[in-house]
Amino acid sequence: MYRAAVIAVFAVSLTPAPAIVRADEGVYFEVSAKDLADRIHGGLIGQLLGNLNGLPHENKYYEEPGSVAGYVPALPDGARTDDDTDIEWVYIAAMQRQRKLLLGGEEIAALWRQYINSHIWCANLYARRLMDIGIEPPLTGALPVNPWSNFNISGQFVSECFGLIAPAMPRTAAKVALNYTHVSIDGEPAQATQLFTAMIATAFVTDDIDEIISAGVAALDPASDLVHIVADVRQWWKQHPTDWRMLRQLLRDKYMVHDSRMRNQNGYELCTGATIAALLYGHGDLVATLTMAFNFGWDADNNAATAGTIIGVMRGYEWIAKQGWTIKDVYRNTTRAGMPTDETIAKFARRLTTVAEIAIIEYGGRSLNVDGKAVYRIRRQSPENVEPLTDALVSQRRLRRRLGRDIAADLESRVDPRRRARAAYLALCLGMADSLQQRDSALWATAVAELRKETALMDVLYNQSPGIAGDKLRAAATAVGLPRPQ
Repeated sequence: MYRAAVIAVFAVSLTPAPAIVRADEGVYFEVSAKDLADRIHGGLIGQLLGNLNGLPHENKYYEEPGSVAGYVPALPDGARTDDDTDIEWVYIAAMQRQRKLLLGGEEIAALWRQYINSHIWCANLYARRLMDIGIEPPLTGALPVNPWSNFNISGQFVSECFGLIAPAMPRTAAKVALNYTHVSIDGEPAQATQLFTAMIATAFVTDDIDEIISAGVAALDPASDLVHIVADVRQWWKQHPTDWRMLRQLLRDKYMVHDSRMRNQNGYELCTGATIAALLYGHGDLVATLTMAFNFGWDADNNAATAGTIIGVMRGYEWIAKQGWTIKDVYRNTTRAGMPTDETIAKFARRLTTVAEIAIIEYGGRSLNVDGKAVYRIRRQSPENVEPLTDALVSQRRLRRRLGRDIAADLESRVDPRRRARAAYLALCLGMADSLQQRDSALWATAVAELRKETALMDVLYNQSPGIAGDKLRAAATAVGLPRPQ
């Protein structure tokens, strides 16, 4: 309810990679199936190293940077599930199983109810509590509905795998990723989704960091704050090419939201800046890039995972395997009950490669046999903004027009009490509470009483929703008599 031109073919090898060219509907490049799988596998390992090796540095360096030195990448016990990768794992496994790129909101909500019930925080936890009362994606991430959605970094850390399944197809990467990151975010974080997926998709065809960043910027709405953040970081890097601490200070001083420690640790501004800076100071070296991401701090594992994905794609698995690092081929499921318990990193990478083939063919490419070797001919895409920046007030008005009748009807539900709770919650979000109360005070009081019973949702609303959006929604809840949970 609430819910054909001349073909230009470029052969891709591990190094060197071809430079970016302006693509149109008749521009293709070829990559062997072996090389594509190698790059996807490398990207996944880079993501896992950044995530899991970065956890000891997560939210540890706030006012001042870290001092990590001598870092050696390692996963001696293998990788394990963590929200930087395991939400994507659930999606990718379902996409592979159904051979379908864009799962619908009802399907996504079913996956969350089955698999994603713990080890989630912030915007994702809030979205999960909304699903408890029958609100489904993408409404669970809409600006008026989820108070985390206007700044949370879920738009970044739940996006990397979708860049991996869309090689040289940044618009496809963004489109597919947004289908899933909108579960919990909107607005500027949705621009972050487009920035980073475009960068990852582009890393399949160039190892030039500047070109990769430029592709990401081309995927942004020109009105996005991220355009200015990336431009500032690039300019500061040119001014201080060997002094990363100075750049971090400049980034902190300009983009720290001084009244919100949570937003600074968990928001798109500093995390985007730190990720771009790590890539620039890392100069394409995986160890240097991850070390920079750790030392820049804030949500360091998130930023290192994204940067590591990009460098991992550029270098590939075979290169990583030759470095002598201890990386056990295990992906232990410690968080997602019902998902496989025998997963390996290689098996996860094969899932990604299978879904990549689906994306390649669905978006105009082909699987070929050339001289006895399996090859993909991929229809090249230029990076462009596929979803403009969302405005909170405009979104509220549109949702009120679209959902108003359903909300009014659900208030009268005699079958499912949670429909009344859902109606009351959405009415609070969309500024409809006063009019509904005036229309039928008894009916409205019944709906509010049902919402009061949703103690898990009330807990995240009152106790785990920072910022102006959280304050506004709490005030609306208090005004109708919803008490803070004890």
